[in-house]
Amino acid sequence: MKKAFKFIFIVSLAFIFLGTGIFFLWAMELKILDFESFSQRKMVESTKIYDRTGKIMLYDVHQEIRRTIVPWSEISRNLKNATVAIEDRNFYRHKGISPSSILRAFLINLKRGEVSQGASTITQQLVKNTFLVSERSYARKLKEIILALKIEKQYGKEEILNFYLNEVYYGEANYGAESASQTYFGKSAKDLTLSESAYLAALPKAPSYYSPYGSHQKELEERKNLVLKKMLELGYISEEEENKARREKTIFRNLAKESLKAPHFVMYARDYLISKYGQDLVEQGGLKVITTLDYELQKKAEEMVKKFVDKEEKEFNVFNAGLVGIAPATGQILVMVGSKDWWAESLPDKCEPGINCRFEPRLNVAVYGKGRQPGSALKPFVYATLFKKGYAPETALFDLFTEFRPECSPEGKLKDEFKANKSTEEIKEFEEKECYHPSNYDNKFRGPVSIREALAQSINVPAVKALYLAGLKDSLETMNSMGIKTLNDPGRYGLTLVLGGGEVKLIELTQAYGALSNDGRLNLVAPVLRVENSKGEILEEYKERGEQVLEENIARTITDILSDNKARAPAFGESSYLYFPDYPSQVAVKTGTTDDYRDAWVAGYTKDFALGVWFGNNDNTAMEKKVAGFIAAPLWNAFFKEVFKKYPPKDFEKPEQTQISKPILAGKWQGGNVYLIDRISGKRATDFTPPEYIEEKVLLEVHDILYWLRKDDPLGPAPVNPVSDFQFNNWDFAVQKWKQERGIIDESSANLPQEFDDVHKPEYQPKILIANSLKDFYRPNDVLEINLSIANYFPVKQIDFFLGENFLGSLSQKPYEFKYNLNQIPDLSGEKELIIRVYDEKGNKGELVKVLTF
Repeated sequence: MKKAFKFIFIVSLAFIFLGTGIFFLWAMELKILDFESFSQRKMVESTKIYDRTGKIMLYDVHQEIRRTIVPWSEISRNLKNATVAIEDRNFYRHKGISPSSILRAFLINLKRGEVSQGASTITQQLVKNTFLVSERSYARKLKEIILALKIEKQYGKEEILNFYLNEVYYGEANYGAESASQTYFGKSAKDLTLSESAYLAALPKAPSYYSPYGSHQKELEERKNLVLKKMLELGYISEEEENKARREKTIFRNLAKESLKAPHFVMYARDYLISKYGQDLVEQGGLKVITTLDYELQKKAEEMVKKFVDKEEKEFNVFNAGLVGIAPATGQILVMVGSKDWWAESLPDKCEPGINCRFEPRLNVAVYGKGRQPGSALKPFVYATLFKKGYAPETALFDLFTEFRPECSPEGKLKDEFKANKSTEEIKEFEEKECYHPSNYDNKFRGPVSIREALAQSINVPAVKALYLAGLKDSLETMNSMGIKTLNDPGRYGLTLVLGGGEVKLIELTQAYGALSNDGRLNLVAPVLRVENSKGEILEEYKERGEQVLEENIARTITDILSDNKARAPAFGESSYLYFPDYPSQVAVKTGTTDDYRDAWVAGYTKDFALGVWFGNNDNTAMEKKVAGFIAAPLWNAFFKEVFKKYPPKDFEKPEQTQISKPILAGKWQGGNVYLIDRISGKRATDFTPPEYIEEKVLLEVHDILYWLRKDDPLGPAPVNPVSDFQFNNWDFAVQKWKQERGIIDESSANLPQEFDDVHKPEYQPKILIANSLKDFYRPNDVLEINLSIANYFPVKQIDFFLGENFLGSLSQKPYEFKYNLNQIPDLSGEKELIIRVYDEKGNKGELVKVLTF
């Protein structure tokens, strides 16, 4: 046993010594290349991004690689210190590697089961960027560590940092500080200010993500400030210098227009690609990307957005706009404009560095940021939620001054029971800020209006009532299912949501309207049709992945309302910017304006194109007090006309009419107690009254809708105690006041008609007798002759003749003689029913059926 153990120990020791020897031989063979010449480089294959035709190149990620080598003395001290502060604060103390960082990264990678943490010093980054492939593996990491240790022995710290600053990638095809400084700031690296140095030092971590030309400028600003903070911590700068650099306005030079087309869309697509494939592959992997963009329309969109904003700046105090166009059936993004002009400078008198600007050229307002308040543009989704619960376009809601806060009285004052321990000033402040009684855009109230009218005309009070009836939670679920994901904090929202109490993104809102166009089927937005690698292999190809998120008929009902110009006209006029005379019912549209006039929206669609437009100021400065129809609709209308040239509008599918079970849901705001009358006699209907002459009436008992139904069960029985709903008193108070002002007096059962239908009785039905003899057998060329004798109480109005499913003709006066040539009916054979129907002037009907043989 001891001999076996001794043998195993000797063999193991031999393998350890052998392995160690091989490792040291391998490590000694790893040679340091000549940093001075930079002659040996990793090959970079450029990724190219095209429009949907694959013919127009929108962007070449490495169109012209720029690199200028400069000596240590030609690089700003600020940039050197900023780089050390953010990348490797122990750079001047370590020997090329940080053992504690390596151990920490190793343990994290071991736990995750993948190599995700790097823990690289500046020296290691130099090795990786210059000599090694970018794959994450332990073998590559080991090479990196060995070469870093060798470099530290061969070169001094200044030399290593200088090599790094001349080699590191700063984005936009710039390698080295000199090239990046010239590209971004138009100056040499030695002349960089502290703020400019901090910006450059912020870029290498993720050059595409933090690109000053991308849509993450806020994040770039935050990282620049982090660089300054770390420089202060290390004693490189004073607190005064840090504060000054934070406030300094830094202007980045524009990229050449010819090298970047559709910039907001391209940066959005680039972000999508990086999130899916990683930064290294996108920047250096030689991908060929065919996007969804319709560049022909994109060019017009960019021109028109700038033209319309420039035109409206003085008139409406508005300085920015965004526009998104989507194909509803696929979700493919056809057009995206993220600001009025990517190539412009921010307004210098209105901006602090990177924030608080009325207009930030490169911030894509359609996609990024926390979103903007959509105003009434959310109303269709609230009403869609109501339709799910059994409401209908005919359902009436009262548009009256209505207080919605339960602590406040119907007049909008704080109730007495809540005034305890409050001063007069506190009560006044509460009433101004907390009591909630929204007005309409024209400061008018219309009384009872149908949901069709309320949505088409964007009337506010019914919309707030609709949100309460539909429920905030259910309404948010509808919006979320249709792609509006930014409304994810229900605790923040109340009944103000339907008038713009939350924030959404233009791309999400347009996507949701696209789902309405697509009969309730949502296709998530897609920026890419195909991605190929450098070998021509397809990494990704567009596939339709739609999901039915809203019942088809409900989506069609919303579309039917939003495309109803007649219903819209009382608010917007017969010939507004929302109406296209050549396509009177083929375009659906909704506007949205926030109460404080900080945002103006128009979102609409045809069967093939969903178009969303936003106007506003990036710093939330209020515009002039005009509704979206004046501010955003002119651009929306003008651009849609360009769209129509390529995608002519088609007819929408009409919704099916559904049976409405309750009078109040059917639009009978006058009451909910039903009785039936005969339209001919005007008396109460009986079992003998023909269905076509029965008319539903209600006793005049005018109340708000909460009197007739329960919010959580609108199709169920009426509430026994309506007051149990905390909104009822305030809602119904407004209705009772309105009713009193008009002298309307409620009815009771005593007002029911006391007489019953006396013109429709079995004995009054016409009796039919065929006076002549009919043949036992008819041939196809025979003439059918019928002479009738009719016993009637009321004068005969009409006699109809049918043979099977064939209508033969009618008579309306004596003599009741009818002739018909049977050769007019093809393939006449076998037995057929001869049906004779007689109607009198009161609607009584008599019928005779006789079987004929052919």
